[in-house]
Amino acid sequence: MALPSALAAAVAGLLLLLLLLLSPAARARLPPPPLLWHDLVAFARTAGSSLRCRRRLSRRPAVTLLDVFRQHARSRPRRPLLRFQEEIYTFEDVERISNRAAWALSRRLALRPGRTVAVFLPNEPAYLWTWLALAKLGCPMACLNCNVRGRALRHALEAAQATLVLASPELREAVEEVLPDLRRDGVRVFYLSSASPTPGVEALLPAIEAAPDEPLPAWHRAGVTADSKAMFIYTSGTTGLPKAAVITELRLMMVASLGRICGLRPDDVVYTTLPLYHSAGLLVGLGGCLEVGATCVLRSKFSASQFWADCRRYNVTVIQYVGELMRYLCNTPKRADDREHGVRMAVGNGMRAEVWKEFLRRFGPVAIWEFYGATEGNAGFINYTGKVGAVGRANRFLKLFAPFELIRYDVEEDEVVRDERGLCIPVKPGETGLLVVKITKNTPFHGYAGDSQKTEKKILRDVLAKGDAFFNSGDLLTMDHEKFIYFQDRVGDTFRWKGENVATTEVEATLGLVSFIQEVNVYGVAVPGCEGRCGMAAVCLKDGATFDGDKLYAFTRETLPAYAAPRFIRIQDALEITGTFKQCKSNLVKEGFDPAVVRDRLFFRDDSQKSYVPLAAATFAAIRDMKLSL
Repeated sequence: MALPSALAAAVAGLLLLLLLLLSPAARARLPPPPLLWHDLVAFARTAGSSLRCRRRLSRRPAVTLLDVFRQHARSRPRRPLLRFQEEIYTFEDVERISNRAAWALSRRLALRPGRTVAVFLPNEPAYLWTWLALAKLGCPMACLNCNVRGRALRHALEAAQATLVLASPELREAVEEVLPDLRRDGVRVFYLSSASPTPGVEALLPAIEAAPDEPLPAWHRAGVTADSKAMFIYTSGTTGLPKAAVITELRLMMVASLGRICGLRPDDVVYTTLPLYHSAGLLVGLGGCLEVGATCVLRSKFSASQFWADCRRYNVTVIQYVGELMRYLCNTPKRADDREHGVRMAVGNGMRAEVWKEFLRRFGPVAIWEFYGATEGNAGFINYTGKVGAVGRANRFLKLFAPFELIRYDVEEDEVVRDERGLCIPVKPGETGLLVVKITKNTPFHGYAGDSQKTEKKILRDVLAKGDAFFNSGDLLTMDHEKFIYFQDRVGDTFRWKGENVATTEVEATLGLVSFIQEVNVYGVAVPGCEGRCGMAAVCLKDGATFDGDKLYAFTRETLPAYAAPRFIRIQDALEITGTFKQCKSNLVKEGFDPAVVRDRLFFRDDSQKSYVPLAAATFAAIRDMKLSL
């Protein structure tokens, strides 16, 4: 693993010198030489990247990711930055069109620095130049999830205090559904298109095309610092009440540097099918290309059948993934040309060990860089050794700058376990614990815009000492005796399905609006052959009410994203609760949706019939045998 810079090499050299000064007992506790060297190099890369980001942003004026992009546009203007279908945009092209967009937004909408603008777009080139245009105006961007609808969409705008929405006509139905409410609230909507399909909503593309393409005056960004809000990315609440995670300029640049830490080069071609409203696609993928000067190949949606054809067509060298994506690729029919591609590296998260092994067996020796992190989190891990199944290592050098612990957690009671002093209890190697990361100057937690209660809920206090504060990841991890770290599951109110986080409390709140439902308990269940957990709801009906599968299907289709709508319904006479009146989920999760185990009535969400229908033994068998895809 080559060091990326003279600075990183100097850091590694200094660490080696310090190692020589350690006592024999201290050196004995260090990992064996191969792992020690990996740890040193990883620390050097990460520390060098962090120092570079902080040094850039400490200048006056601050050098942000936007400025790094503009440097590339000046030094290599003809280099392709973005490829989308048949379209090619060079760094110079994107610089000019984002200038025109910035001028148009400034003149037509009278945008001023600091005003938040929401972007409601699918994966398309406009996402990139709109992001850069808003950055040039000093305006934070709120990245709306394309799946949100109705009340959730309005709440997302309120959380980020966005009074302007730039939308795609592809999302016309979602826009028109809330348009009267938005107008009442003083929120203006514009389409980034040549024409508008909605009366009263203006199309901005003609104004953008007519605007000049020279740079904007510097005063628009004169006040930008490392702590300035760059954007808001919504996390874990897309099922009902989105939470707007605050992304500062420093956070933005450091996440965009992840690709460089993993070995991303200026001559690489990065292929991403991940949604740009998520941090992985936008910051790691597209942002990583802006940071190093690489090319990004963007696809509107993931297609397993076209994935490798695209990689060959565009000469892709680096792919982005989530666990489900890799599983889909491994489940496609085998082909003679499976290994005929130029992909050398894959960067992503959430890949299971068995999928990891199968991917390498089938598609060749691709370097897998699995990472772990939360959009709003204050630190993460990178698996820099290639250890199959691990999300990273407990690197003792990195831990000096980003202190973390795995602490004992009671899954039944959904709370941390404390000792007689009221402090949390670190788990031992091999035990599963809740990941918490200390909140410090180096690892700040900026929380969620417009929701101080949810921000405070993610802070765990009095963890290792009275008065300390840690970010609560909400994830259960385990560490083996070699210090490798493995993801286990999410705790409490969240599970992951189809690459999305589903907040059970928010789905419960939504289903509680159904006329015949008295109480509801939502949880995730394992499905053979699928990553994550599939949504299921235990429901108690109102007195005298009957279950209406057609009505429930129509309701969930209108109010929930497809990945959040429960696939299975279990009708119970009463829902089980603990002595502290918390809903019990563990037994429900364990019993799953097997009609031979569950004596309650079970229903299955059948898209072909547009209804929740009784779950027959034959349907269960088809799901179990992976003949019926969910």
